[in-house]
Amino acid sequence: MNRRDSIKALGLAAAGGALLIDSCRPGAETNKEAAAGGGKLPGVQEFEHERNQRLAGEQFFTEHELATLTVLTDIIIPADDVSGSASDAGVPAFIEFMVKDIPSYQTPMRGGLKWLDVQSQRRYGSVFVDCSEAQQLQLVDDIAYPSKARPEMQQGVAFFSLARNLTASGFFTSEMGVKDIGYVGNRPGIWDGVPQDVLQAHGFADGWG
Repeated sequence: MNRRDSIKALGLAAAGGALLIDSCRPGAETNKEAAAGGGKLPGVQEFEHERNQRLAGEQFFTEHELATLTVLTDIIIPADDVSGSASDAGVPAFIEFMVKDIPSYQTPMRGGLKWLDVQSQRRYGSVFVDCSEAQQLQLVDDIAYPSKARPEMQQGVAFFSLARNLTASGFFTSEMGVKDIGYVGNRPGIWDGVPQDVLQAHGFADGWG
């Protein structure tokens, strides 16, 4: 299993629980549309639409935090031969909206992004976005696998788990992510009659009748 699949799988396992419950609660189906500043969706009440538009117009993350978040989400779900990366699917904008929609995410996310920069400065002398790809991956590896993480990395582990869950939720509820997992929705079946071998097995060698 490659890095994309292993880190993504951990995120999907976690996102299958509480986070997706949050992102699927009443009104939250408009989050991605609101993050993109979209129009009012069918079934959305006016006050919900107005709130989503207000949140979409606000800015929580700084430019530096968004740049750091973009790098991190693309480490979690990079582009491959099936689809683009997390940022290609608009995940940073999705997370920007989610932390405004669910304020309890704000301190862990902002604190975690700062933690990445502090750790990067200590190890490599640069903030996370200015580190080399190898350095970024080395730091992420130290916090991406909770059972292997050192005790002093626990703050980073908690942050990365939340970031990974948000990334998985944002990506796999986007158009790109839905295509990535091969979901095609409901399709009408086609009835071609009983297969000939089944008819023969039941004594209808020449068909019914």
